[in-house]
Amino acid sequence: MLVIGAKGFAKEVLEILHQNNQLNNLHFFDDVNKNIGEYLFDTFPIINSYTHAKTLFKEVAPDFTIGVGNPTVRRKLYQCFVVLGGELTSVISKNAEIGSYDIFIGKGCNILPSAVVANGSILGKGCLIYYNAMVTHDCILGDFVELAPGATILGRVEIGDNCHIGANATLLPNVKIGANVVVGAGAVVTKNLPDNCVAVGIPAKIIKKH
Repeated sequence: MLVIGAKGFAKEVLEILHQNNQLNNLHFFDDVNKNIGEYLFDTFPIINSYTHAKTLFKEVAPDFTIGVGNPTVRRKLYQCFVVLGGELTSVISKNAEIGSYDIFIGKGCNILPSAVVANGSILGKGCLIYYNAMVTHDCILGDFVELAPGATILGRVEIGDNCHIGANATLLPNVKIGANVVVGAGAVVTKNLPDNCVAVGIPAKIIKKH
């Protein structure tokens, strides 16, 4: 597998792969950080060439996952590496709590230890569910949604594509969140939010539109 990114969140993806015994032929990709070296933790090769990535996909395995947290960047990286022949692949901790009934998890989701995804929930492509984040029953998350640590998504909530829900934020039942929305850390969302906005506070209020 190729992990796109070799710093920050990529190290957390590595730990999941380690615990899941999925280290065979593991590589990392980083063409942004200079002087990063050739190996992560002196063990895992770091490549910086798209040609090299394309060769890995063709000759070793097409699987890749995204080791970057930002939803917009995750989408762009997905689009780039699919063109090279990669296949977006989920990395899910064995210590996450995933329900047993009527759950759909899209390609390329990263679900970390102690995250909870309850029955009846749908996660779109490329979602990131951090430590202690909770998706309760019958929720729908769009593509490339990021739930920061401790975020709580209560029943029947819908979240649009490319949203970031901040650490310890709470979305109350039946709320609908548009696409490209940022919900600040600790916010409590009690009402629907439109596309392209930033909301913070208790109760959450829109402070910016973009």
